Amino acid sequence: MNKVKIMTPQEAASLVKDNDVIATSGFVASGCPEALTKALEKRFLDTGKPQNITLFYSAAQGNRDGSGADHFAHKGMTKRVIAGHWNMAPKLGQLVLDNEIEGYNLPQGTLSQLFRDIAAHKIGTLTHVGLNTFVDPRNGGGKLNTKTTEDLVELVEICGQERLIYKAFPIQICFIRGSYCDESGNITLEREVAPLEATSIAQATKNSGGIVIVQVEKIVKEGTLDPKLVKIPRIYVDGVVVAQKADHEQCFGFEYDPSLTGQVKIPLDSLENPPLTAKKIIGRRAAMELKENSVVNLGIGIPEYISMVANEEGIGDYMTLTVEAGPVGGVPQGGARFGASVNAECILEQPTQFDFYDGGGVDLAFLGLAQADKFGNINVSKFGPRIAGYGGFINITQNAKKVFFCGTFTAGGLKTSVKDGKLIITQEGKEKKLIDEVEQITFSGEYANKTGQPVMYITERAVFELRKDGVYLTEVAPGIDMQTQVIDLMGFTPKMADEIKLMDSTIFKDELMGLKK
Repeated sequence: MNKVKIMTPQEAASLVKDNDVIATSGFVASGCPEALTKALEKRFLDTGKPQNITLFYSAAQGNRDGSGADHFAHKGMTKRVIAGHWNMAPKLGQLVLDNEIEGYNLPQGTLSQLFRDIAAHKIGTLTHVGLNTFVDPRNGGGKLNTKTTEDLVELVEICGQERLIYKAFPIQICFIRGSYCDESGNITLEREVAPLEATSIAQATKNSGGIVIVQVEKIVKEGTLDPKLVKIPRIYVDGVVVAQKADHEQCFGFEYDPSLTGQVKIPLDSLENPPLTAKKIIGRRAAMELKENSVVNLGIGIPEYISMVANEEGIGDYMTLTVEAGPVGGVPQGGARFGASVNAECILEQPTQFDFYDGGGVDLAFLGLAQADKFGNINVSKFGPRIAGYGGFINITQNAKKVFFCGTFTAGGLKTSVKDGKLIITQEGKEKKLIDEVEQITFSGEYANKTGQPVMYITERAVFELRKDGVYLTEVAPGIDMQTQVIDLMGFTPKMADEIKLMDSTIFKDELMGLKK
């Protein structure tokens, strides 16, 4: 059996040609082939080559520090970026804002599935995901600036139903990451937080006639790898780079943690309970919506408090937490380790996880609330001169059986306290978050009403529901004046429920709520 070709990062970087489409693996700060993308950036800075490449990746990649996808953030080097999330690569996003490169923001889950469809030589990925959002060609087709003109998403009608097709295209080279490689080129991913879509990227590139390069931790003897752990077989692999330790951290800035890979289980009773802030108040109100035996997806940020509250209240076992990167069960992590879970019961490939999500497998989804409007639409993806992107937000929110948007009522300096079971606003935020019309539709209230999906908006001082004829105010926190501290601070006047309830006062007491009872 032939031995795999072992390369230096520089030799791998030299294989990328002008005008190539390059696909990379990674989920936020995990699974990024940092040695390869660093070498490619250095080659461009030293030689001006390669030029006009297209970068294709599905999830966020980077840590807002020049890592990950930001290695491609050079005018002349990159012509186009097709990505699911932009916030972790701010330099790349700035090139789009400056109209220097073409940019697309398409649903993360759908892009992960598109790799599979490219591998199978299908014309694209056909799905309902993205209808009525800004990904819909009727609303811009996911294009991020005026330089971006080609339509990558098409609206079609099949069997009397509207669908979107995300068009396939060939991939000339991919840089992906694995754990161990045997002498013939079989590659495992058991030390990664998830296999992500590494197999699909390799298949898509190989079946496009392209070059598959994999960054690994070490080479091991042929025949010593468990075949059940091999996710990239040797028949896909053209070259392997053994990375230095600094370029192969499990997550940027973190040593290898075996509890993130299922190698060990750790006790969770040492987790600290968060203080009673506005974020915890929102987490507490949201946790009241948990049902036993429910499958849950939690977004990053404030929704993470729901898991903390549930564990504090002793109802963590009411739900099975899932993460779009692939983990099922366990405790999802945040920050640079978002995408990983401690003590996961199962770790799936990302496209497979999104198959389950897209088909309505999630019972309850709790996601962030950046902007909401009178139509029930949510924007988490674009705010004036900043491109955040939305990752798997559209896949998750559009298909969960029930969705909750969780966020503070205002932004920019909000300060709160609690006293005697009442909420006190000690300093109001400068920015309204419930506005007349959102800048970009990341979640469509119209589509939710069309499909009969229940939607709730939870803030620290008020709760709203989407109904057929608009957004209704249903609850107000004790201690809050409904007119001056809610309605007057909105960009629209909400409709009123028949009965405006007081949010449960136990939410605002610095003691256990007794949710288990």
